Amino acid sequence: MTTTDLQLSGMSCASCAARIERGLNDLEGVQATVNFAVERAHIEHGPQVSEHDLIHAVESTGYGASVIDHSGHGQNHMDHDVPAEQLRPRLIGSAVLAVPVVALSMVMPWQFNGWLWVVLALTTPIVFWGGYPFHKAAINSARHGASTMDTLVSLGTLAAYLWSLYAILTGAAAHGHGHVYFEVAAAVTVFLLAGRYAEAKAKRSAGAALRALLSLGVKDATVMRDDTEVRIPVGELHVDDVIVVRPGERVATDGVVVDGASALDTSAMTGESVPVDVRAGDEVLGGAVNTYGRILVRAKRVGADTQLARMARMVADAQSGKASIQRLADRVSAVFVPVVLVIAAVTLGAWLLLGGSATAAFTAAVAVLIIACPCALGLATPTAILVGTGRGAQLGVLIKEPQVLETVTGIDAVVLDKTGTVTTGTMAVADVETESGADAADVLAQAAAVESASEHPVAAAIVAAARERGVAVPAVADFANDPGTGVSGVVDGIRVRVARASDDDGRTSVEVITDGTRQGVIRLVDAVKPTSAEAIAELKAMGITPILLTGDNPAVAARVAAEVGIAAENVIAGVLPSQKADAISRLQAQGRKVAMVGDGVNDSVALATADVGMAMGTGTDAAIEAGDITLVRGDLRTVPTALRLSSRTLRIIKQNLFWAFGYNVAAIPLAALGLLNPMIAGAAMAFSSVLVVTNSLRLKRFR
Repeated sequence: MTTTDLQLSGMSCASCAARIERGLNDLEGVQATVNFAVERAHIEHGPQVSEHDLIHAVESTGYGASVIDHSGHGQNHMDHDVPAEQLRPRLIGSAVLAVPVVALSMVMPWQFNGWLWVVLALTTPIVFWGGYPFHKAAINSARHGASTMDTLVSLGTLAAYLWSLYAILTGAAAHGHGHVYFEVAAAVTVFLLAGRYAEAKAKRSAGAALRALLSLGVKDATVMRDDTEVRIPVGELHVDDVIVVRPGERVATDGVVVDGASALDTSAMTGESVPVDVRAGDEVLGGAVNTYGRILVRAKRVGADTQLARMARMVADAQSGKASIQRLADRVSAVFVPVVLVIAAVTLGAWLLLGGSATAAFTAAVAVLIIACPCALGLATPTAILVGTGRGAQLGVLIKEPQVLETVTGIDAVVLDKTGTVTTGTMAVADVETESGADAADVLAQAAAVESASEHPVAAAIVAAARERGVAVPAVADFANDPGTGVSGVVDGIRVRVARASDDDGRTSVEVITDGTRQGVIRLVDAVKPTSAEAIAELKAMGITPILLTGDNPAVAARVAAEVGIAAENVIAGVLPSQKADAISRLQAQGRKVAMVGDGVNDSVALATADVGMAMGTGTDAAIEAGDITLVRGDLRTVPTALRLSSRTLRIIKQNLFWAFGYNVAAIPLAALGLLNPMIAGAAMAFSSVLVVTNSLRLKRFR
């Protein structure tokens, strides 16, 4: 199966999205979802279906489409969603003309001879110029045998206008035998334009997080070519190119620092507020801002393979997907407009059959047409997902698909891999214990001198500890490596041997021996991340049980668990990689709803088995692919953040749907019974759409 994303144009409501989705899914071997809020179609299809076929299927339903390029070069896919520049002049012009129309129609003492013709002259441009976007969309739908929200709006305003025009031309209005509804046509058009304009602005704001992410990609980069600096487009970068990054510039692509030192601001991508110090040998991410020093970076990943491009793609995919809760709203929206047209016709007929005046019957039918717009229903879920996933990206939480938001509800256990998740995944010196008369700095210096010739992780940790503590590391001669036992060499004329000792309290231990005499023992640990204990405490405060799952021995697991605050009974140690998924399954069999957090290849099956898999962004690609959520910066505190954000987003969705369903259920009967003036109906309909989008925007303030 191939995946294609299309940018759509011409949609005005959820029923438009439903029509496009049906048109695409009618193609053989195509599975498509259409998102109204971001105006995108996400399509999975076989090789027998081309991009041209997909575009043709969309165009055959009356809408436009173009293929989205995922090259990762910072292209902005969210610029389409604000027709504000088109709506603003229509809104302002129509509002200026509508004020005297409503005033003359509603205030009888102001009605002079010939006022009806003045009102007609003012209302005509409002209906046909101001309301043009609605009429055009309605005609386009009718041409393809369909009806949408615009059909209701167009019919309602044109009916009010034409009824009034008839009353004037026949003289009925002048003699008091026919009521005119110019104020209804004018005011409803203005209200709906205002609602569409506010909705467009709000949708633009909702997509701000993704646009900000996309804007981090640079367009040009300075590379070294034969010892000369050359400026080239970022699309021409290749792996192993050496990029020059000056202070204030963004790193063009993912790579490794080969020269220089600086601090990089990665806050826009990872949510980490403190700049990260880097020097030769450190990996860097494209999009990070260089704060002060000039550095040279060797490119490791370019184009769509960079972390930034992958992040943007994951966020965009999540925002264009659908939560299952949305499908009910989609099914309702798909049949809503035809049903409303029937209800309006029945309302008109019922009033007339029951002896009501033609004016009352017409007023009730128009009110039904205008009040029943399903816009709020179509916007309820996708706008919340749009804002929630965008805010998550700003906080370093990438939600792969919207269904995850529903799965997160009820999570009561979080299983944590140890190495690389709770701990740093790298060895560090915890203590230097010396024999009587020996100096700790000397012992560490001698061990570091010998270990400097080794590539073992324990050796790297000892050398790093010496440098961090300002201990001078002397040169080593006559180095020898005895695999599985230790290393030795001559340091300042003294034979020094560093050998594995019995572990202590779950810590790895090596002893330092000079000329046959033991000088001390160096204790090493896989250091716990400084934020892990805080994250565990927050999970427990949320009523969630943290569980440590590791292949390490029980002593090490117990030490780490005690350090971060995990109860001894919630430690599962000594499991093989293949057994991690079994441990998850056993917890699920006990009735637990489990989230799994891991970072390695050996965690991928467990991540897929859990109800929600959370992969550390600092981990392997296999783990990230298997996870439902990626925690970009590898900080365990983002686990409770992800859980709380997902729950908050789902709550906003439910609030939106409750309002949207409740509004239509209550409003249509009131309109049919003649209890709603069409002007009030137009204002309420516009307000309902703005309300659900504004409610979704509250997620932007999530902390």
